[in-house]
Amino acid sequence: MLRVPQISWVSVSHSVMRGFIPALERVFESGFMTRRDLQIGQSGERRNLAGKSVSNIILLSTSDSDYSLLRPHLEYVDLPNHLVLHEAGKMEFAYFPNRGFISLVVVMKDGRTAEAGMVGKEGFTGTTAAVGLNWSTLQAVVQITGDGFRVEIGALEDTLESAPHLRLMLCRYAVIHGLHVAQTAACNRLHNVEQRLARWLLMTQDRVDSGSLPITHDFLATMLGTDRPTVSLAAGALQRKEIIEYTRGAVKIVNRKKLEDSACECYGVIRQYDGEFGLK
Repeated sequence: MLRVPQISWVSVSHSVMRGFIPALERVFESGFMTRRDLQIGQSGERRNLAGKSVSNIILLSTSDSDYSLLRPHLEYVDLPNHLVLHEAGKMEFAYFPNRGFISLVVVMKDGRTAEAGMVGKEGFTGTTAAVGLNWSTLQAVVQITGDGFRVEIGALEDTLESAPHLRLMLCRYAVIHGLHVAQTAACNRLHNVEQRLARWLLMTQDRVDSGSLPITHDFLATMLGTDRPTVSLAAGALQRKEIIEYTRGAVKIVNRKKLEDSACECYGVIRQYDGEFGLK
């Protein structure tokens, strides 16, 4: 089993930490980035050196000067379904999706899994790199096919030393993503499977901009930390209410308003956070 190294001051770049501490202070002094403050460029306005179009919100929103520093390190990648980007432990790359959907998963010793977080075009994987760490306790796996860019962790850390706006954006994202994880943990403990399924479908649709989601009941069971029969019952209940349609290997949301009504309060809380990063 892969062991995760203990946190130590020595393992964190001193220059990164000197920049991070005042940046984190500004997060709490000024509040989270609001959509008024966030200037999001249009998809396609920015490209990497190979000419590949950028749709990731963070990459479209950072300053021109900071983006120019990161641009040489952006490697375009396809993100096919079920690709494991990294296991728990040391990370080699951070990923900035343009399209698709990545799950951050806790894997237990016995192989059981549960989703702790999700990443789409609004964010990036490897949030610990924003504070000079190159490891994670989570597995990152592509759940809906897409594409995006990856950056070597070392190159990202080096860039952040000279890119204060990008560093602040990544730190803010890391803080808000941590709030997502905390809310999800409470939701999985306190709310029933039908409510959790509704929340999960809404959050996924927000990130992939599609009403048809190529997912199976087995996959949903893994993400919600339950078993397939339980998920099938919950999905069946939503289908009978004409909220979703389930075909083999796909779920179609047919009435989003009713789906929102079926979700627990956690979706509303998380949706507030998502608005800080330009998700509609």
